[in-house]
Amino acid sequence: MTPEQHARQQIDAQLVACGWAIQDYAQFNPAAAHGIALREVPLKSGQCDYLLLVDRKPVGVIEAKKEGTLLSGVAEQTAHYAVTLPAFFKVERDELPFLYESTGVETFFRNTLDPEPRSRHVFAFHKPETLMEWASQADTLRARLRKLPDLLPPPRAGEGGGGGYGAHMRNCQIEAITHLEQSFAAARPRALIQMATGAGKTYTACAFTYRLIKHAGAKRVLFLVDRANLGRQAMAEFQQFVTPDTGRKFTELYNVQHLTSNQLDSVARVTICTIQRLYSMLRGEELDEDIDEKSGFELAAADDRPRDVAYNPTIPIETFDFIVTDECHRSIYNLWRQVLEYFDAFLVGLTATPSKQTIGFFDQNLVMEYNHERAVADGVNVGYEVYRIQTQVTAQGGTVEKGYYVDKRSKETRKRRWEQLDEDLTYAAQELDRSVVVPSQIRTVLQAFKDVLFTELFPGRTLVPKTLIFCKDDSHAEDVVHLVREVFGKGNDFAKKITYKTYNPETKRYEKSETLIQEFRTSPQLRIAVTVDMIATGTDIKPLECLLFLRDVRSRVYFEQMKGRGTRVLTPTDLQAVSGADARAKTHFIVVDAVGVCESDKTDSRPLERQRTVAFDKLMLGVALGKRDEDTLTTLAGRIARLDREVTAPQRKELAALAGGKTLAELAATLLRAIDPDAIAEQAAGTPGATPADVAPDAFEIARQQLIAAACAPFDTPALRDALAKAKQEAEQTIDTVTIDTVTQQGYDAAAKEKAANLLKSFRDYIEQHRAEITALQILYSRPYRQRLTETLLKELEKKLRDTNATWNEENLWNACAAAAPGKVKGRSAVNRFADLVPLVRFALEQQPVLEPFAESVNARFASWLAQKAATGTSFTADQRTWLELIRDHVATSLSIEREDFDYAPFSQRGGLGRAAQLFGEQLPTLLDELNEALAA
Repeated sequence: MTPEQHARQQIDAQLVACGWAIQDYAQFNPAAAHGIALREVPLKSGQCDYLLLVDRKPVGVIEAKKEGTLLSGVAEQTAHYAVTLPAFFKVERDELPFLYESTGVETFFRNTLDPEPRSRHVFAFHKPETLMEWASQADTLRARLRKLPDLLPPPRAGEGGGGGYGAHMRNCQIEAITHLEQSFAAARPRALIQMATGAGKTYTACAFTYRLIKHAGAKRVLFLVDRANLGRQAMAEFQQFVTPDTGRKFTELYNVQHLTSNQLDSVARVTICTIQRLYSMLRGEELDEDIDEKSGFELAAADDRPRDVAYNPTIPIETFDFIVTDECHRSIYNLWRQVLEYFDAFLVGLTATPSKQTIGFFDQNLVMEYNHERAVADGVNVGYEVYRIQTQVTAQGGTVEKGYYVDKRSKETRKRRWEQLDEDLTYAAQELDRSVVVPSQIRTVLQAFKDVLFTELFPGRTLVPKTLIFCKDDSHAEDVVHLVREVFGKGNDFAKKITYKTYNPETKRYEKSETLIQEFRTSPQLRIAVTVDMIATGTDIKPLECLLFLRDVRSRVYFEQMKGRGTRVLTPTDLQAVSGADARAKTHFIVVDAVGVCESDKTDSRPLERQRTVAFDKLMLGVALGKRDEDTLTTLAGRIARLDREVTAPQRKELAALAGGKTLAELAATLLRAIDPDAIAEQAAGTPGATPADVAPDAFEIARQQLIAAACAPFDTPALRDALAKAKQEAEQTIDTVTIDTVTQQGYDAAAKEKAANLLKSFRDYIEQHRAEITALQILYSRPYRQRLTETLLKELEKKLRDTNATWNEENLWNACAAAAPGKVKGRSAVNRFADLVPLVRFALEQQPVLEPFAESVNARFASWLAQKAATGTSFTADQRTWLELIRDHVATSLSIEREDFDYAPFSQRGGLGRAAQLFGEQLPTLLDELNEALAA
């Protein structure tokens, strides 16, 4: 067979799979099939390899070439054939619309009806029905993408349509959609949107999906997610999305399907699916629910083979017009590449943290770059500060001298026993919470965190801010959650562990994580969540204000995703609903670094890079997923053989029961036999002593696959994999109850202090430079004050500060003072308490040694003024004291009190100026002047 013949054989097979009937020109039977690929058709000039006909009408041609041919130069030949059909073929256009060039391995397609016909790579051929539908349309998809209505057209009275699309959208979302649609108009096949966590990536996707369906006629959009719980989150977003031009919910207009089985809804316009489920569907395989709940990233770590797919007639390449990949930094690497490239669709990536490889995969078409810094500047995200806690044991490990008793705890049962050390036990910092647990180390970190929580970190708060603690593994998380409750003196409702599956003692069963995540979002009782990586990416918990790291992270992308959990903004009302009335606004979040995670080197390399060692549980999961090469099976056999020597007799019996009666030794031996050439030959020949030379290659391969399938079958059972993984863990952990840890250093990190110092310096410099221009500054600079500082003058100063630098607001400046000089800051500025600009300016000018809220200063001065009055024999009645306290509170918020202020609440509710005159008589004007001078001094 020549290379040309081999290519045509492959092309024939692909055409048949795609629904085309293959016929020779001499045997043409137009009634035989709906779609016919007619071979070797003579034209006015030459002959085409394949002429495609649908219902007797020519619609396209295929030019076949041998494998390895560079197809770009063949396009002109195809175009020539498209205009030289013999006269007896009835055509509606001068040129056939659909042109293919193919080697059977590589296929290019172009639609000449497009505004700028451009060849694009396709996985296979389109179905006859699809080409006929496209031929009947007035415009192609790419033509319609050039005619999308403006996102924000000038409003015109009485005009409907696209008006007001951006009315309820953030500027960054409008910018992202605008740039994306410009990319579509240019027919760029891939586009990447980088939007900071909390900027509304999924909402943006809902908005542009709606526009694509309504205005571009998109037939179906695929929304790919990393794991099932993110799919449920995306489904909720589509259900809540209100279309801007109709005011109706998205799901009232269009069907949205969240795939939990392998059956596509034929009428759904949006399909939400995990990438692992899509892969299983293309392969024609069922997917365990447990696999759908895991992240594609985790599955890829277990099995790093590229996911090869073949054409599936039930899911043709034209099934989706657009594919949106959420958290695409986790799913687009080579492992899932063929799954994404299977479809003839525009590909849109959404991520907050693109790596170099992510940008490369999307052809460097970064249509939106909206990072955390921009998001903070726009008020879409909140910024963060780093607070460092260092302890002796965390940094250096420890030693327990011989003769002391320590606890030994079984990792599997967590049963404890005592043991007296007969030699010194020395452990390094890296062994903490792995082989050695030091309760004092965890307790010391948590106590240090608690001690500064309401002073340095969140002054003025009484309820613990929503806090997420990242741990090393599930066992570590279990220790931490108990110690959190102990240190804070709270019950189980105060702190809970949230992992992929968490046991609920009330229902006595394991719950899906969404139940606990939703409780953490909304419950005023649940203040601290302890996790490993369940909430590390994608999960939206807006009230979160503090992240405590008890584990290091080496991946830059992953670390940014973890920090992203704290960046989301929410209204003061929503925050107070879960965190109490004194949580006035979420202006920033705190990263409490107890392990140096902010200081350790981070890599930007591909996270799925092959590791020198593979974890035992990942190794078994990989085998279950189909990774069964010789190296993998040899490694697994070796680890099981070693495990057989380590387990106890009861464990050995339990594992054999889960393995269908096979012992660990038998499991290992069966794996090794499956890759032993002689054993394979004996299986193929059916006779003992046969060698590979005695067996035909095809029979040898069949026997090898049979042995491998039988050897790996027990590992399909999740219960066996889980039991083996538990047994493989180090049998016991040492619990060091002797060592007492101590804090060696704590405080805001150098970067936070430097940032705070720079902010205060720029603020101080501005004050110095504009002291002669702004009346409020003139008054504050003059001591004693030559005129009274009024609310109007101070608000003028506040506006000038914000217009000059958006970060110069009371909250940010106060936080900067607390970070730069924590010992000189007392209390915390109240949100929107503009009067606190007075102490901020005075503190910056070094006119007062301690920064405290203006209201507290007013209270102190009022108490001093009353004492002075009492010393001179002046006393006040109860009614007079009530009014004086109202005046004090007014000065605390508005800087001064004037006669006109009595016309407004709360004075007007108590009789206004008339009642004040009755109480204080002729002394009222003098009293007001005296209070203005005494309280605002």
